[in-house]
Amino acid sequence: MKPEDVIELQPPRLTAGENMFLPSVLSGLGTTITHLFKSVGGQVRTMQYPEERRENLPVLERGMDVQRYRGVHRLNRDEQGRVKCVACYMCATACPAHCIHIVGDAAPETWPDREKYPIKFDIDELRCIYCGMCEEACPVDAIELTYEYDIVGLTREEMIFDKEKLLAIYDQTSERRPM
Repeated sequence: MKPEDVIELQPPRLTAGENMFLPSVLSGLGTTITHLFKSVGGQVRTMQYPEERRENLPVLERGMDVQRYRGVHRLNRDEQGRVKCVACYMCATACPAHCIHIVGDAAPETWPDREKYPIKFDIDELRCIYCGMCEEACPVDAIELTYEYDIVGLTREEMIFDKEKLLAIYDQTSERRPM
């Protein structure tokens, strides 16, 4: 290695205030005080859950019925009442949290419209980040995120939603169109 190939870097000279992190501390305090005045002035509103619920709030998105949250998943049914999923594994592949587990099997011969269906379909709701990638990846719109967000489970096993539980959520929320 030649001496002209070596670059010697000098750290920047800091002032006494910068050495004590004074500008950074004052900048952080300024942000905190700005948010304090906004919340005291009524510009920022904190929702008092569970007395106030999201579904009761007015939608402020230029007249469109747009919600700003995603809730628990559901598996949709087709016209015959069967699970709409064709076990293509696209949702499990697209999931960044790896919380969807599918076991597919050949469809019965009485189902001429598809080759496969899921015999097992599990979503770990504790691991899910509710990003909506599974919903976007599904080619047959079998999986959707609903507006139901107040799910409760006392154990981890209760928060792993299997196919029957996901179809039951569809039965409860089928009159409301999610997303």
